[in-house]
Amino acid sequence: MASRLEHSHNPDDIASRLASGPRASYLRDWIYGGIDGAVTTFAIVAGSIGANLSAKVILILGMANLLADGFSMAVANYSGSKSENEDYARLRAIEEKHIALAPDGEREEVRQIFRAKGFQGDDLETIVRLVSSNKTTWIDTMMQAEYGMTAVAHTPLKAALFTFASFVLFGAIPLVPFLRAFPASAATATLLTALAFFMIGSLRARWSQRHWVSCGLETTVVGMLAASIAFVTGYGLQALLGS
Repeated sequence: MASRLEHSHNPDDIASRLASGPRASYLRDWIYGGIDGAVTTFAIVAGSIGANLSAKVILILGMANLLADGFSMAVANYSGSKSENEDYARLRAIEEKHIALAPDGEREEVRQIFRAKGFQGDDLETIVRLVSSNKTTWIDTMMQAEYGMTAVAHTPLKAALFTFASFVLFGAIPLVPFLRAFPASAATATLLTALAFFMIGSLRARWSQRHWVSCGLETTVVGMLAASIAFVTGYGLQALLGS
């Protein structure tokens, strides 16, 4: 058991923490953007090296990819997050209508939900009565139990910005060797790409119970597998088209 608690259990501290409500996590958006940014930029680098393009051209292609593909991902994430929020609002409106038109049926749904959790007899009926006595709590319960959805929603703009920022930040790393035309730029780009994946994974450990090295290595292996596919594809197409 950990010797230090993650937060205070003083009544005032609890009230303050709960009053602020749960916060949406943008960890997935950050990791998704970072991995995709590193992989797609590395694919540009691999294909360009295979075509014997200059460092200047590789930089131009890489930067164009960072901005265009990063923006595309951000827009897609914005639209996806907004669609999820709209779907939540639609389903919540349905539950609100059902409670107004068929309250007994909705109470029976609550009854069966909590019966499945192990409650019986008077305890079960007390829960049904308490849940259905507050409309907001009633709808929240149905949203969670029926659809697996909670009121904690992503802000579409924040989700898009996290994705874009991570894409550009980590996607720029494979381009670093070409800024000064480093010798062995291909090998250096590969090493830096692996480092980018390790950084993403080790940062992810902040929200995991696993050690940061374990998280970093896992993400590196997965990311380099994707990067290897990009590398082989790039070289293979250049060899095929150049023959």
